[in-house]
Amino acid sequence: MTLDTLTGWARRLQAREISSRELTELYLGRIERLDSGINSFVTVTRDEALAAADAADQRLAKGERAPLLGLPVAQKDIFCTRGVRTSCGSRMLDSFVAPYDASVVERMNAAGAVMLGKTNMDEFAMGSSNETSHYGPVRNPWDPERVPGGSSGGSAAAVAARLAPAATGTDTGGSIRQPAAFCGVTGLKPTYGRVSRYGMIAFASSLDQGGPMAASAEDCALMLNAMAGFDPRDSTSLQRPDEDFTAGLDRDLKGLRIGLPREYFGDGLHPEVRRAVQDALAVLRERGAEPVEISLPNSGLSVPAYYVVAPAECSSNLARYDGVRYGHRCSDPRDLMDLYTRSRAEGFGAEVKRRIMIGTYVLSAGYYDAYYLKAQKVRRLIAEDFRRAFGEVDVIAGPTSPELPFRLGEKSADPVSMYLSDIYTIAANLAGLPGLSMPAGTVGSLPVGLQLIGNYFDEARLLNVAHQFQQETGWHQRMPAAFA
Repeated sequence: MTLDTLTGWARRLQAREISSRELTELYLGRIERLDSGINSFVTVTRDEALAAADAADQRLAKGERAPLLGLPVAQKDIFCTRGVRTSCGSRMLDSFVAPYDASVVERMNAAGAVMLGKTNMDEFAMGSSNETSHYGPVRNPWDPERVPGGSSGGSAAAVAARLAPAATGTDTGGSIRQPAAFCGVTGLKPTYGRVSRYGMIAFASSLDQGGPMAASAEDCALMLNAMAGFDPRDSTSLQRPDEDFTAGLDRDLKGLRIGLPREYFGDGLHPEVRRAVQDALAVLRERGAEPVEISLPNSGLSVPAYYVVAPAECSSNLARYDGVRYGHRCSDPRDLMDLYTRSRAEGFGAEVKRRIMIGTYVLSAGYYDAYYLKAQKVRRLIAEDFRRAFGEVDVIAGPTSPELPFRLGEKSADPVSMYLSDIYTIAANLAGLPGLSMPAGTVGSLPVGLQLIGNYFDEARLLNVAHQFQQETGWHQRMPAAFA
């Protein structure tokens, strides 16, 4: 059977050309046959998926409609899922079975989605390569010797290999957009507060945001329709009017002002990535968009500011994992202090420990003002840069990552080099802005992503621009040969 997009399958389900059970069995079969080569899933919920598919078929037979009715999707293993292990890629939560559904899971279930399973990820979403997972690294479907990006690398790899037509991800500093670029799929980080964080295991609470990953912008719009919405259980959730993100996809781009930051095209950008991004921007110009050179003068400070703010919040959020209430507990502790120290030492991996230690240091007496407070002031400057830029332009565009997918193990011993792979994505999280990455070309067989950043609550415009680009090009339709 020819594989289709999420929206394509939705049309075929409504036309009764295929049943949800047949569709679900198709993807479960692909996971069983092909996932061993990329390790994108940590849990496959076969029985639950087939039961949900049968229920969806009954609803479809009655003529019912829902945004994702009968459509199989994958959930990143950071979202609590009732009765299913939710590990966050960590030994610390290897045995944790969530007693409730995260808001995102709840909303997607209500929209009729069929969950295929939980996808692999960097431990507690800390990483840019999906190599820090307790369950082993995820491999890039385009080249299994290379990383898929992180921390949502499992979701990106599963969508790229067509083991799922769509998946959820989370983005704290680029963790939807960077793996989307490395794996040649479309990924959207919504405005902070647009999608509820209730039941999404916290890394850095002022930065984390859930979002969709799929082959196309049209698919991401369909997913966002189900995911977005106010949630009173999340104190950072924002009340907004309901919006249909598919409604404006076909608007033309005539007169659209696209800002091109000088800082995103300078030193450090791989020359072939630059070429692919410039070719993609030429397509948008042909569709009527107008390029405008702009400056984001404080963007170079985004990485150091982020790696103060995010570890500080990580240190606070991960303090709850102490071996007492839930999570990994060491065997035969001598006393309470031994229980705490050994449980945390055994449960957390090296990258998580590194960030906890950095965060504890910058929050400590004598260093709070010198590091954490200063980073928050820089964060405000970065947000002000964007505010001024959006007075001149409608959308900001540039490369998603300065480099191509790197080889497994290539940067494991150099965390600073790893952190710099997110240099173009982090600023949007610090400012709380929406950002999207879409496939924009290749270098050899490796994908290149074009990033679009929008003003607050302007996801519909980002999806519109991406959709218009994808109407003109076929990069989002490409599949790795080994998975075709």
